[in-house]
Amino acid sequence: MKKINESVTIITGASSGIGAATALKLAKAGSSIVLVSRADDKIEKVKKQIDAEGGKAEVFVADVTDIDQMKAMADFAIERFGRIDNLVNNAGLMLFSQWKDVAVEEWNAMIDTNIKGYLNAIAAVLPKLIEQKSGHILNMGSVAGINIGVGAGIYHGTKFFVRAITESLRKEVSVHRGIKISLISPGVINTGWADKVTNKEGAAIAAELNKQAIKPEDVADAVLFAFDQPDNVNVNDIVISPTSQDW
Repeated sequence: MKKINESVTIITGASSGIGAATALKLAKAGSSIVLVSRADDKIEKVKKQIDAEGGKAEVFVADVTDIDQMKAMADFAIERFGRIDNLVNNAGLMLFSQWKDVAVEEWNAMIDTNIKGYLNAIAAVLPKLIEQKSGHILNMGSVAGINIGVGAGIYHGTKFFVRAITESLRKEVSVHRGIKISLISPGVINTGWADKVTNKEGAAIAAELNKQAIKPEDVADAVLFAFDQPDNVNVNDIVISPTSQDW
């Protein structure tokens, strides 16, 4: 495994929140970063901040729901930096609704991003890691993949899925091929998500939850910890949440 200051890291959903905080944290530690996001002015601001702090970063505009774009992302990383060492599978979508709303479009949007998006990024990167016989895939899960609340059934389902595939990957490609696989499950994090909830009942729940939220930088610290372990140590699962969160 490459040391963190010699590594190349792809981060999806890197334009804001946990993705942006992680990109800044890892770049400061010396990793070269591929910032992945859909077309968004915010992603350029993240790159400029990394550049200003002496780090290395490139932007790749892509939609994680498109497998061809994810394969192009992996090729881009190798073209620019010569290799891929780490993937932070982070792009996600959380929408609130109750089952009675039958919000099929929102269900599909979460399935496409939170499930297919993760699978697409893994499919793009994993063959290259297997070929070089090293690397680290870190999936961003959630406490929503451990405990279930009201008004977010599909989101919970997607995060239980992430937990399941992470453990399956660990048993296949970590145990037998030496590629590290990790899961980080944040609790309530203030990423601006609560302001984006359009469902009236969901917005009220989100606003109340967000009162106890901790910062994206706290999760970024956990990502760096997972990546900065010796070769014989795999961080399987970290749950990080506000001290006052009781679920």
